[in-house]
Amino acid sequence: MLTSCDVCVLGAGHNGLAAAVFLARAGLRVQVLERASVLGGAARTERPFPKAPELGHSTGAYLLGVMPPELMDRLSLPLELVRRDPHYFLPTLDGRSLLLGSDANKNDAQLRAFFSDADASAVTRLEAELALLREDLAPAWLQEPFSIEETAERFIRPELREVFIRLCREPVENYLHRFGFQSELLLAMYAVTDGFSGLSASFGMEGTGHNFLVHNMCRLRGSGGTWMIAKGGMGAVSEALAQEARKAGAMIHTEAEVLSMEQESGGWRVSGSFGECQAETIVAGCDPYRLADLVRDALPTPFHERLRSVQRQGTTFKLNLALSDLPTFTCLPERIGQHQTTSHLLPDERDGSVLAQVRHAWDEVEAGRLADFPTMEWYFHTDAEPSLQDQHGNHSAALFVQWVPHTLASSSWDQERQRYADHLISVASRFAPDLPGLIVDTLPLAPPDIEERFGISGGHIHHVDNTVAFDQRVPHAWPLPGLYSASAGCHPAGSVIGAAGHNAAVRVLQDLGKSLVGTGLSE
Repeated sequence: MLTSCDVCVLGAGHNGLAAAVFLARAGLRVQVLERASVLGGAARTERPFPKAPELGHSTGAYLLGVMPPELMDRLSLPLELVRRDPHYFLPTLDGRSLLLGSDANKNDAQLRAFFSDADASAVTRLEAELALLREDLAPAWLQEPFSIEETAERFIRPELREVFIRLCREPVENYLHRFGFQSELLLAMYAVTDGFSGLSASFGMEGTGHNFLVHNMCRLRGSGGTWMIAKGGMGAVSEALAQEARKAGAMIHTEAEVLSMEQESGGWRVSGSFGECQAETIVAGCDPYRLADLVRDALPTPFHERLRSVQRQGTTFKLNLALSDLPTFTCLPERIGQHQTTSHLLPDERDGSVLAQVRHAWDEVEAGRLADFPTMEWYFHTDAEPSLQDQHGNHSAALFVQWVPHTLASSSWDQERQRYADHLISVASRFAPDLPGLIVDTLPLAPPDIEERFGISGGHIHHVDNTVAFDQRVPHAWPLPGLYSASAGCHPAGSVIGAAGHNAAVRVLQDLGKSLVGTGLSE
C-alpha cells in the first residue's frame, strides 16, 4: 500500500524519535519506520531471559548520563531518573576498595587512603577543570558543529581554549598526566571508564580525550554529575519520546524494515516490508552506513569515502545477567550501596604495571584474539531501582567489556561466545566468588550480536567512534536533496544524548522554511 507524508524517519531509536517530536510539532506529517518489533534502538527495556521471563533488563544502553537537561525540557520528557549514591565502586583483589558517592569529603578521604595525597589533589583539580569545560561546551551540543578550533573560540573561556583543543585531539593520558597522578591504577581508572568506553581505541591513540570529555558532560538535574538510572529501564526513555511524537501527530510503525529508497520528483520513494511510502524529506536515525547502503549508487564518491574513512568495527561485549541475589565482593562483604554503582574491574597491580596490562588487552584484540583480562564495568540496576525485578526477586546485572575483536582471527563467535562469557564470569568471580552460583540466566552479546539485535553496522555502539569530533562527524544534510542524518554518528557524539535528533530537526525545518515557533526548539 502506498502512503505519503512530509517526513519519513528511518529508525525509532532515541535520536530518530527526538527528531520526530520536533518535526511533527511543526505541523509536518511524520511517519517513523522501525525494523524491529520494539522501539528504542539500543535504548530499550526487554525481558530477554528464558529462565527469568518476567525480569526486566536494559539490554543495550544501560544508563542516562549526557542528555542535555535543556533538551529534556524542549522535549517535555516525563522521565523518572534515579540517582545512584554511591555511584562508583572500585574493588580490588588485595582487599582494598573505593566507594565514591555524593559526600565530597568522604570521597577525598578515601582517595587519600587508597592512593595518596597527591592523587587526591589531582582528582580535585581535574574535576574542577572538567566542571568549567562542561559549562562552557554545553550550548555547542545543541547547535550544528564547528571545527574544534572554532568551537574553542566560540564557546570555551580563553584560559582553557588550548587545553580544550589538546583534550579533543590527543590521547586521553596526555590530558590526565597534566594533573600529576602518581598511581597507575587511578590513571587507568579514569582512562578506561571515560576515555575508552565504546571506542575501538586505546592508550596512545588520538581522539580518546574527546571521548573522555563526552563522558564527563553529565549535567542532568539532581545527578551531581553522575550518570543515572531511568526508572523502568532505558526503554522508558524511548517510550517517553514515542509518546511525545504521537501526541504531536507522528505515526510510528514497528516491524517496518526499509529495503530500498529511490529519488523521484519532489522527494523520495521508500520501499520495504510495510509496502511503500512517498516522502518529501528523509531523516535517518539509523547509523550512517545503513543509510549509505540504501542510497549507495546516488552518493557522490568523495562523500562515500569520507564516511568510510571514519568507520570502525565495534569492540564491546555485553554479558547480560539474571541473578537470584546480589554477589558478595570479598574486599567489601557488607552491603553498603556498592550494588547500586557501576563497579570497575581492572587488572591487579600485583601482576605488574596496570597500564601495561590494559595496553596488552588492546594488543590482543587488535590481533583478533580474546584478552584474558579485558577491563570491565559491572553494573546492577535493580538494587537502586527495583521496579524491574520479577516476583522471585531476581536481579538485573551486566558486564560491559572493553575490548573484544569484532572478528576473531582463528575462530568464530559462534564457537567462542559462550566459552568467553564463562571466562568473563570467572574473572568477575575473582572479585565476588559466589557469583557463579547466583546466575539464573545469561544473554551474551558480541559485536556481531549487537549489530543484529540493535541494527547497528559493525556493532559499534557509537555508530561513529567518539575519537571523531565536532564537524568531522557525519553531517546532518547529505549531498542528496531532502536526505538528512540524525544518527548518533553525528555531532555531538555517540551515547543516549538526543542532540543529534534535535539538531537534525532544526536543520530540516530551516531548509524547508518552516517556523520553529511552537515546536519547543530554541528560536
